[in-house]
This record gives sequence, structure tokens and C-alpha cells, in this order.
Amino acid sequence: MTDTTPVTGAEPAPPHGYTDDKARYLARLRRIEGQVRGLHRMVEEDKYCIDILTQVSAATRALEGVAVGLLEDHLRHCVADAAKAGGEEAEAKLQEAVAAIARLVRS
Repeated sequence: MTDTTPVTGAEPAPPHGYTDDKARYLARLRRIEGQVRGLHRMVEEDKYCIDILTQVSAATRALEGVAVGLLEDHLRHCVADAAKAGGEEAEAKLQEAVAAIARLVRS
């Protein structure tokens, strides 16, 4: 994990909710990156449009899987911690999560 201590010498920031699964997320993102490179190659090689669309759908589902996993980690870590603390921080984290869910639903 990278040290997130500011130059001022303050306490390091707590790890994000996804920190424990960071290697798994990075591996999934590398696979998705490979899928997107494959899409680029398919277009360059004038592959059949339905085959390209099928691969676009697969890459989209893979990204959605990453997004849902990150959202779950955020809810279990950041939002749960803020809810325990209560107050304005809890409300802000809940609103932030609601906005993130709304963006995912719209996409």
C-alpha cells in the first residue's frame, strides 16, 4: 500500500474499502483493458459488427462488475464507518453513495 501521509506529517489516511482486494481489482481491470484492445483490433480488421457488439457487451458487463464491487466495498467500509460516527459526515457519505448508485443505474 502506498503511504498517503501528507508532507505536513499528519496521520496517514485510512485505507479505502477496496484496499484488501486491490490486487484482484487491478487484475480484473487488466483483463478488461485487454478486452478493449481486442475490440480495437476487431474494428481495425473489419470484423462482423454483431461480433464486435457482443464483445462490447462483455467488456461493459466486466466494468459493471468492477463498479458494483467497488460500490459494495465503499458501503461496507466508508459509509458504514461514517454511519457509526453519525452527524453530517454520515449524511454526506449516504448522499455520496446514493449519487453513485444513481450514476450506475443510469449507465
